[in-house]
Amino acid sequence: MTIDYAKRATKTPETETDAARQVVTEMLAAIEARGEEAVRDYARSLDRWTGEIVVTPEEIARRTKDIPARVKEDIAFAAGQVRRFAEAQRDSVQDFSVELVPGLVTGQKLVPCNVAGCYVPTGRYAHIASAYMSVATAKAAGVPTVVACSTPFRGEGIHPYVLYAMQVAGADVIMTLGGVQAIAAMAFGLFTGKPADIIVGPGNKFVAEAKRMLFGRVGIDVFAGPSEVGIIADETADPALVASDLVGQAEHGHESPAWLFTTSRALADDVIARMPALIDALPPTARDAAAAAWRDYGEVVVCGSREEIVAVSDRYASEHLEVHAADLDWWLAQLSNYGSLFLGEETTVAFGDKTSGPNHILPTKYAARYSAGLSVHKFLRPLTWQRMDREACKTIAQATARISRLEGMEAHARTADHRLAKYFPGHGLDLGEAVTA
Repeated sequence: MTIDYAKRATKTPETETDAARQVVTEMLAAIEARGEEAVRDYARSLDRWTGEIVVTPEEIARRTKDIPARVKEDIAFAAGQVRRFAEAQRDSVQDFSVELVPGLVTGQKLVPCNVAGCYVPTGRYAHIASAYMSVATAKAAGVPTVVACSTPFRGEGIHPYVLYAMQVAGADVIMTLGGVQAIAAMAFGLFTGKPADIIVGPGNKFVAEAKRMLFGRVGIDVFAGPSEVGIIADETADPALVASDLVGQAEHGHESPAWLFTTSRALADDVIARMPALIDALPPTARDAAAAAWRDYGEVVVCGSREEIVAVSDRYASEHLEVHAADLDWWLAQLSNYGSLFLGEETTVAFGDKTSGPNHILPTKYAARYSAGLSVHKFLRPLTWQRMDREACKTIAQATARISRLEGMEAHARTADHRLAKYFPGHGLDLGEAVTA
């Protein structure tokens, strides 16, 4: 493979994991031992929040009444886009039944989780979109109870726009909690009496680690890390748009990787040259994050062919993957590892992050090799069932008895024997040799 790094990252997302793991371990243990008292202590010490945890309908109305009409319209539009896409996903899977042998009917029934916890971060930025990405998708799946949490914003409770987005998306319970304490409260059912079956939503490394450590006790959406973008570009790409899109995702945070995969060395050099000015033109918060992210995690990989780009891109398994290249259908057919794909310069990650419809809660840190992003499927359980008449039982029981005995599992075999003896006394069927040892 003839690849060359025009720019190489000096860090990886795994660099910061160990310290977070120790902090989260201690916090989860304290919250499990002391419950709501510990959560309130963490809310006070970490977020300076001493108000009520569960937000009342009256408080929601008070804090959202002054939101401009245009803001409400935009949030409602974007939430509707996400809801419609999620409903289409739900319609793409269905209950079914099939007769496998005469008399044996089996089936699948799609049943939503009973309680979903949706975390919405509000730290460096107010992540309005994350509210409807998680909550609206859970409701489209049919989840009866959705509990949403977000961090207090500047000491005044949940950011009004985030609060409104939660309400419009359909949250049943809203709690003013952030970080590890929010994840633990939802997992343990604190303040609500309803432990979450699944917890979803993006967050910082501490939130991601809390979800990872609680996985098994609850379901989670993805093993999340800092937001990532990969861009595939050939000689037809516009270097100004490519550079802009790299910076657009690097502003997420200091540890957000931004990768360019290209067949054009001239494009690579052009994009690299444009990055400092684009970053310097950002406001202070975004400039600080993007500068660190590009310096430490940015990479530009020059490949000898588009086939080599596919191999490299699939190895990186980018959370967001843009394609600025000719023959978009070819790329759609060939690429396989990504969280969400953006084909052509007319679309960009920001559209998917905010408004276009597909979910923006996506796998990072190479997890797109085996996992997909948040969808209604995460909240649905394809539960199976079966029913058979006695003639079907006769067919299935014989094979079951013989296979069970080949495995050495005599008690399994006898559950088949006893049914055949009841339904077909004196049958004389071959049930295998009994296990004696």
